[in-house]
Amino acid sequence: MFKKIPSDTMYVAKHGWLESRFHFSFADYYNPQNMNFGVLRVLNDDIVHPESGFGMHEHHDMEIISYVVDGEITHKDSMGNDRTLKRGEVQYMSAGTGVFHSEYNHSKEKDLRLLQIWILPPKKGLKPIYGEELYTYNDRYNKLLNIVSSQEGNAQVKIHQDVNLYVCELDAGKSIEYEIFANKQIYFVQIEGSSTINTFTLNASDAMEIVGEKVLHISSNEKSHFLFIEMNVS
Repeated sequence: MFKKIPSDTMYVAKHGWLESRFHFSFADYYNPQNMNFGVLRVLNDDIVHPESGFGMHEHHDMEIISYVVDGEITHKDSMGNDRTLKRGEVQYMSAGTGVFHSEYNHSKEKDLRLLQIWILPPKKGLKPIYGEELYTYNDRYNKLLNIVSSQEGNAQVKIHQDVNLYVCELDAGKSIEYEIFANKQIYFVQIEGSSTINTFTLNASDAMEIVGEKVLHISSNEKSHFLFIEMNVS
């Protein structure tokens, strides 16, 4: 089953310094029919305008992944981490028993765009941890890059939950196939450009739920940048 979610049906919050497209119920958008997809609890497509950001705040019992699409993000947290990441780089924080952090765009001119992804942990009370990986364009150019996996997986960034995150920047006219194993489902996000997923066309910021399928046929209609999250069927 393929369920396309056009970007123009998603809730967009505008707060002056921040514009957020919510894939699921979050903050001032409440929809009890759209709380999550499996262990994927939050996926926000955020645009943070120059010289602004999220001030220091606390999280508990959530695995938080940031994928930078454009611009630079500066992260600080109560564990002593202070880092700036750019396009294609990944930051991970397991909030566990509790951690404070802030995320800022210190640029005076350039917007920051990032995907903020929250994954439900396998249990509560885990020890907070922080991780990052400075992936390059060549790592994801015309091939699937496994940017996040479980502790038993192959990605450089490993989280507690049994998920895999993949990204790719695919040239126009190129195709990739991905085998979906039994009891797995996928949430697919077309970040930039346009792709055809099996027989469905996704344009920039569209998404798709994929359940009960055996293979993804991904073809780029133009220069395409996408991300998908594979997880157990809930």
